[in-house]
Amino acid sequence: MAESDSELVRASFARPRFEIIPMKGVEEQLAHLPADAVVTVTSSPTRGIDATLALAALLRREELQVVPHVAARSVADTVQLKDLLQQVSDLGIDDIFVVAGDAQAPAGQFEGTVDLLRAMADLRHSLRIGITGYPESHAFIPDETTIAVMHAKEPYASYIVSQICFDPQVTAGWVAAVRARGTRLPIHIGLPGAVDLAKLVRISMRVGIGDSLRFVRKQGGTVARLIGGYQPDALVEGLLPTLADPAMGVAGWHLFTFNEIRRTEAWRRDLLTRYARSAR
Repeated sequence: MAESDSELVRASFARPRFEIIPMKGVEEQLAHLPADAVVTVTSSPTRGIDATLALAALLRREELQVVPHVAARSVADTVQLKDLLQQVSDLGIDDIFVVAGDAQAPAGQFEGTVDLLRAMADLRHSLRIGITGYPESHAFIPDETTIAVMHAKEPYASYIVSQICFDPQVTAGWVAAVRARGTRLPIHIGLPGAVDLAKLVRISMRVGIGDSLRFVRKQGGTVARLIGGYQPDALVEGLLPTLADPAMGVAGWHLFTFNEIRRTEAWRRDLLTRYARSAR
């Protein structure tokens, strides 16, 4: 591998985003986060935004940069939204990630992400805002709709984070298509962390990314590597041309840890070491 490519990979993993879930036992994993980590905290339809903000507060006490997820369908009204934004400000947080949320029915006046983003704009906040992109088709939403919604969200957003996709060519094609449609927001490419395979398969099928998971299973030698758990090395290698192309505007990586923080961080450190050796 060329020294420039090795340096590019190492630089891109110097400070990735770690996504964690506010559920029992995650506190025991937090000590494995890098000291300067950017940590995003998901929003659960069952535990609500309070669980997200409680974990965000714990992380802020450790002086970590925190990005709480706000699920539009879990916010009742503008009054609750205004209170939520005040809590975020009180925690010293300047970046949130807005998603539609998995709730079957909205809790109030916000049907989806665009509604919430417009209401936030009316409240004149100063936050950076991340939105989701879908390299693979959404489990329940047609591609035409996700593209239209992307254009509607773009004026309110600061960056995009892509959903997990196990086929690097699909992700690369999606990034190119986003750019071809004129969207210029920086993109953080979503990667599964180094996680238990059974957990990864279960969650991937649930969120509708089974097609590219089947792609992984077809790759020669990959199955053997998966026996001890998944590691995203092949994805990193496959996405290197996209990462290296300035026109694609890749800002970095977003690691879906599924709360396997120790394992994912150990993989990241090992990757940095291996790419440093390959550059010699």
